[in-house]
Amino acid sequence: MTDRPLTLMAVHAHPDDEATGTGGVLARYAAEGVRTVLVTCTDGGCGDGPEGVKPGDPGHDAAAVALMRRQELEASRAVLRISDLEMLGYADSGMMGWPTNDAPGAFWRTPVEEAAARLAALMRHYRPDVVVTYDENGFYGHPDHIQAHRVTMAALELIELTPKVYWTTAPRSMMRRFGEVMREFGAEMPEPDSAEAAAMAEIGLPDDEITTWVDATAFSGQKFDALAAHASQGENIFFLKMGKERFGELMGVETFVRVRDTTGAAVPENDLFAGLR
Repeated sequence: MTDRPLTLMAVHAHPDDEATGTGGVLARYAAEGVRTVLVTCTDGGCGDGPEGVKPGDPGHDAAAVALMRRQELEASRAVLRISDLEMLGYADSGMMGWPTNDAPGAFWRTPVEEAAARLAALMRHYRPDVVVTYDENGFYGHPDHIQAHRVTMAALELIELTPKVYWTTAPRSMMRRFGEVMREFGAEMPEPDSAEAAAMAEIGLPDDEITTWVDATAFSGQKFDALAAHASQGENIFFLKMGKERFGELMGVETFVRVRDTTGAAVPENDLFAGLR
């Protein structure tokens, strides 16, 4: 035993991703005295600009958007009480197939080994007991999420540490409920074509394949406020439309699949640090 605090490292692609899938665990574990480290890989420059101007439209300034989103990220960090923030600073690659995928400095075109070496250095510095990132598909196929997965898993191969490793996911039952809530709040949901429908069907996991269910309902208000801190992207954050109470009902439990473990803790588990304390 040492006096070093337990440490959680979450590796995310963009400013605002930290709140969506892991805002609850970041807030909960910070409240429990765990050191929480957020690594954000890109600058978010392909997000919406002031007054909702979209990437590629006249007046969209990626550098200005990146600065604005950094400020929003700092606000979200304060809400979630994240101990440490590290920005890798790669350019936001945009959605799959956008020209920005191949722009100079884009995260998607960055050699995995280059970014992994930088992340491995951070892992050696912070010595996380738990590392959280996305699955192989980046949860929903975003290139920067896929790259964050690749870089994280490669970085873990470069270090001598053996943290528990988790990928964010969602139970398929919740995905169905989420669709119902979106329709309830009037979200426009055009009928997907066959390819889109097949892709959507691959999001998340069957409930019985999820290893870890963390109840962060008591911190769902912080999670909601952290999302709201990313005000420039509010048009794209559907969750804010439902209000805090419904948000807590739907988003209070965060789910993961455990992919590396040396503790032998039984699954399903309700704590990312099961077996470590």
